[in-house]
Amino acid sequence: MYYKFSGFTQKLVGAAPVEAYSPQGFRPVSNPEAPAPIFATPTKSSGEPTTRKYLIRNRVPELQKHFQKPDGVPVYLKGGYIDRLLYRTTMALTLGGTIYCIIALVIASQPKKNK
Repeated sequence: MYYKFSGFTQKLVGAAPVEAYSPQGFRPVSNPEAPAPIFATPTKSSGEPTTRKYLIRNRVPELQKHFQKPDGVPVYLKGGYIDRLLYRTTMALTLGGTIYCIIALVIASQPKKNK
């Protein structure tokens, strides 16, 4: 005997073999052809040049030379003024948050005074 799940009663009920093998109305696909492939890059004809407009110049070697230069400056500060500003802001917020947490713990540890 074959069974399928009934959406009405929320239980297993007896069913014909075709209904049991294709539950909830799923049927085999009638069109077995695959869709046409879609390519993200344009195809080129034999007369077109090989350079593409959307490619950019590789700047990794230049950045490696800049950031690996042994000048005694930490790598997180080698970006210049903006890096220094971000670093100092982060340190100030960290210090302020730590002080705030310590004050909150001290206040929470004090017993309430009953009047």
